[in-house]
Amino acid sequence: MRDNFGREITYLRLSVTELCNLRCRYCMPEDGVCKKSHADMLTEDEMVTAAKAAAALGITKIRITGGEPLVKRNILSICERISDIEGINELCLTTNGTLLKEFAVPLKKAGVSRLNISLDTLDPEKFAHITRRDGFEAAAEGIRAAVEAGFEKIKINAVLIGGFNDDEIVSLAELTRKYPVDVRFIELMPMYDSGDFKQDAYLPVDAVIEELGSMEKLPGNGGVADLYRLPGALGNIGLISAVSNHFCGSCNRIRLTADGKIKPCLHSDVEFSVKGLDFEGMKAQMETAILGKPACHDPLSAKERSHAGRNMNQIGG
Repeated sequence: MRDNFGREITYLRLSVTELCNLRCRYCMPEDGVCKKSHADMLTEDEMVTAAKAAAALGITKIRITGGEPLVKRNILSICERISDIEGINELCLTTNGTLLKEFAVPLKKAGVSRLNISLDTLDPEKFAHITRRDGFEAAAEGIRAAVEAGFEKIKINAVLIGGFNDDEIVSLAELTRKYPVDVRFIELMPMYDSGDFKQDAYLPVDAVIEELGSMEKLPGNGGVADLYRLPGALGNIGLISAVSNHFCGSCNRIRLTADGKIKPCLHSDVEFSVKGLDFEGMKAQMETAILGKPACHDPLSAKERSHAGRNMNQIGG
């Protein structure tokens, strides 16, 4: 299905939970989230129905997100049922990696073909600072388990933060030489409740190009990422300019929150509820949401914050 600006919408990001075992500073408050009533959240059956409704509208790719999706008790069942839906050609999952040692092989068996793993630093102390938890070794073990499980594609997402990990650009990029993974540097977004980052934290991805001058620019479709490769590397470097050079004109996605709200745009507070609806009702709401996608979100900068109205963990990373 195309929106009113001619963009073909083929991608649904489905959040299965707002909960997480980490407390990343750009994603959620230090004290976590106020747990909502079970009745206010999408059930597994509702998630599957929503995925079927999305497929009926031309969605071919679904990414499971959170919070941290692997803390969801029935995550494997959700993945398996969605992967069986006719028309869904690609099922991906985004995780912080700390539970992947246990889940990597079962996820692959459940139909997940691609993983995105969030990792902002290779320093255990800095990891503990940015996530407010000790989990670096578990995340490192999770990445190794994912590689050994043989997923079609593994991407490591590093949020680029001035004064925090800009001195690790080279070491993070070197992971593409060690493992068959892509490393993607993502500009820090000024989200709803991430006010503890000062202006110098918001670095453009040009900083990565300056630091890794030997990269080869690659053609092809990296989605929202511009692709590069280091000499002799097994994987690619991806640069996602979410702030300095937004990609609204080619946006092909909608988001469904764990409490059942369709968000046509990440940085807008406009939402359409599908909680409690049947297949036809969900399909109609999704169609309305797609036709309601704005041409572009409002400007983002250290001084111009997102209008999402939620923290990132409440939307789906």
